[in-house]
Amino acid sequence: MTRLLSALALALALLSAPALADETAPPAGDTAAARERWEKLTPGQREALREKWKAYQALPPEQQAETRARLARLRELPPEQRAELLKRYQAFRRLPEREQRELQERFTRFQEMSPARRAQLRKAMGEILRAPPKERERYLENLRRWREFSPEERGRMRERWREKHGP
Repeated sequence: MTRLLSALALALALLSAPALADETAPPAGDTAAARERWEKLTPGQREALREKWKAYQALPPEQQAETRARLARLRELPPEQRAELLKRYQAFRRLPEREQRELQERFTRFQEMSPARRAQLRKAMGEILRAPPKERERYLENLRRWREFSPEERGRMRERWREKHGP
């Protein structure tokens, strides 16, 4: 799973690089235009791009291919979708490292769920996001309290809920 996240992060990072994200980018193989774009980068941008390239080269061949495929899919997205993905990725990167790890762990657990359970969670999240602000805050507060419970307390709460609502 971390390979998948790493590949996606690298693809997003490459896509967000000014030299690669330009809508007017020349076709692949146009070295003169690529050189011109490289020359326009600041030294810091060049160094960041070199580091990303080194990270990419250090990947196994199959992961490089996966990253190229993800980058191609990202580039095929409409500009507004691509911009939204980049915005979310950049927001993720601004989070403290601990929170990034937590999100990655949750994503991993989500991917390991059955398709039916994932659909159930997507539906619940959609309801929360569409809820009025006060109701949404109540959901989030309940979630915060739930996380504070020990596993035993959670088990007892689940049993009480099942007694009231059925399986």
